[in-house]
Amino acid sequence: MDVKKTYRDVEEKSREFGRELDGHDIGDDVGNAGDDIRKNLGNAGDDIRRGMDDAKDHLENQHEWSDEKTADRDPVDAPR
Repeated sequence: MDVKKTYRDVEEKSREFGRELDGHDIGDDVGNAGDDIRKNLGNAGDDIRRGMDDAKDHLENQHEWSDEKTADRDPVDAPR
């Protein structure tokens, strides 16, 4: 469960609810659209950051595996 994403969803819904208390007008639609954009950009940023971290971890693990294979290799089989 992504806590930040859940928080953004709850925050957006509470703002929408607050805007609807005094009736509905065009300003409410603009505010809701702005909140939706902010929420989606925040979630996209988190997803990108998470993907970058995963890629970094993958490369680090692959590098460690590569170092182990090089150390175990017989020098006679080494490429020239």
